[in-house]
Amino acid sequence: MTLMTERPTMSGTGPRNFEALLDGLDELVVPVGYKAEIIKGNIVLSPWSKGYYHRVMELVCAQLAPALPEGHTIGSAPFLYVFPQDERAYGPDIHAAPRQVYETASNRLDGEALSFVAELTSASTRDDDLTDKVEVYGRAGIPVYLILDMQEERATVLWTPSAKGYESSCTKPFGEELYIPAPFDRPLDTTGFRAPRGNGAA
Repeated sequence: MTLMTERPTMSGTGPRNFEALLDGLDELVVPVGYKAEIIKGNIVLSPWSKGYYHRVMELVCAQLAPALPEGHTIGSAPFLYVFPQDERAYGPDIHAAPRQVYETASNRLDGEALSFVAELTSASTRDDDLTDKVEVYGRAGIPVYLILDMQEERATVLWTPSAKGYESSCTKPFGEELYIPAPFDRPLDTTGFRAPRGNGAA
């Protein structure tokens, strides 16, 4: 396993199939302060979120929960969603899916069952959130993908999933309302998404 300062990864030197990577992920002892995903054939370790991200995730969940499709639930607890066709396994920051998706003893959940995902970018994950995950979430048919760019302080919503990712998008700076399309059909108030000033905040 190779550990890099910004973006630790683990990859094999020979061909490794997706199931082997998932098994490796199950057996991996993740260092304190990191979460693990499978991206582009590698097990990628990313640092935990900054403290104020919790506030942002709560605000998103509280605003979208009343508009969830019947029988769906939304949350930010850590879960691993698997996308076998793309050989990816992601742990989105916010996720919504039918309740029956969680009625399993497995820790590998069906990524195609998701009705909504949101990622809050960090320096180590931003590129994947803006590129790789756009394509994979779109191909999986997830109706809405929300990217909260915490470095640029702007929100982008993507919808109309397709084989190439998403066909539609809209971006607004934090502090403005961003319309979240079907199945939610409601505005998201991004007031309160900015980082705290001072207090050692980056």
